[in-house]
Amino acid sequence: MLSSQLRSPQGGDWLAGVSSDAALRQLLHGLPGVDQVGVHARAAALATRSIKKEAKLAALDLAVTMVDLTTLEGADTPGKVRSLCAKAMRPDPADAAVPPVAAVCVYPDLVAAAKAELGRGTVAVASVATAFPSGRASLKVKLADVADAVDAGADEIDMVIDRGAFLAGRYGQVCEEIRAVKEACGPAHLKVILETAELATLDNVVRASWLAMLAGADFIKTSTGKVSPAATPPVALVMLAAVRDFEQASGRLVGVKVAGGIRTAKDAIRYLVLVNETAGRTWLAPGLFRIGASSLLNDLLRQRGKQLSGRYQGQDYFTLD
Repeated sequence: MLSSQLRSPQGGDWLAGVSSDAALRQLLHGLPGVDQVGVHARAAALATRSIKKEAKLAALDLAVTMVDLTTLEGADTPGKVRSLCAKAMRPDPADAAVPPVAAVCVYPDLVAAAKAELGRGTVAVASVATAFPSGRASLKVKLADVADAVDAGADEIDMVIDRGAFLAGRYGQVCEEIRAVKEACGPAHLKVILETAELATLDNVVRASWLAMLAGADFIKTSTGKVSPAATPPVALVMLAAVRDFEQASGRLVGVKVAGGIRTAKDAIRYLVLVNETAGRTWLAPGLFRIGASSLLNDLLRQRGKQLSGRYQGQDYFTLD
C-alpha cells in the first residue's frame, strides 16, 4: 500500500493530500514494525565481520572520503576552521595519496571562513542550522539561520527536526518545516538530523526517517553529537534499511549520515560493512554515506600508515582537531 502511495508516473508531489497529522499518522504508522531484538542481533553479527588485509587499505581510504570533518564548539574561531580546512584537503601532508574528506562542518557564522579556505575544491562546506542542536525556535528563525549559511556559501545544510513536535504526533508541522528548509536551501543539499537518542524507539526512528525523506531530505542523519547515545549500529541499520526501502518504493536515492561517538577506524569499517550488507554497494560512496566526526580522521590515518609500513604512528603524530 505504501509503495503505491509513493509511486507517481508523473513524478508528482507524493505528499499532496497527506500533509495533515491524521494522514501522515496513518501512512507512518502503517510502516512495518521493527523487530528490536532481531536488529540488535543483526548489528552485533555484522560487527564481527573481518576485512581481508588486502582490502583494508581501500576501506580506510573510502572511509576518509566519507568523513564530514566537524567542529561545533562555542570556542570555534576562524583560525581553527582554516586549520581544519587545510587538514580536510590534505589529511596527511606527508602522503599525497591520502584522499580529501567529503566536507567540513561548522556553524553558520564560520561558513565564509571555511569557503574562503576551501575555494572551489572537492571538499564541501556543510553548516548546521535551524537552531542546532535543540531545533526549538520559530520557523522564521530557522529559515533565517539557513539563509545566512547558504548566503555565506554553504554547500550542505544539516538541519534538526523538532523532536518535541514529532513525539507529540505533530507530523504535519515537522513535515512542513523540512519542506520549507529544503526550499530555503536552494542548490545546497539538505541533511535532516533525527536525534535518534531522543526518539525512544526504533519504530520512531523508521517513522522519522520516512517523514524526512518524504519531505525532501537528501540525507537522513542520526544525531547532533550533543546527545548520548549518538550514532549506534542498530539505529544505523534501521536507517539504512529505510533508505533502501524508500528507493525501492519511490525511485529516489537518499543518503545516510552517522554522527557522534565514531572515533576509531574499526568503528568506521564496521559502519561500512553495515552499509554494504543492509542498503547495498550503491550507498558505499560519499554521495550517499557520511560519517560526522572530529577525531576519527587521525585514527584512520594511523591505521593507514600501519597498513603501509607495519608501524603505528604515535598519537601526536598527526595534528589534533
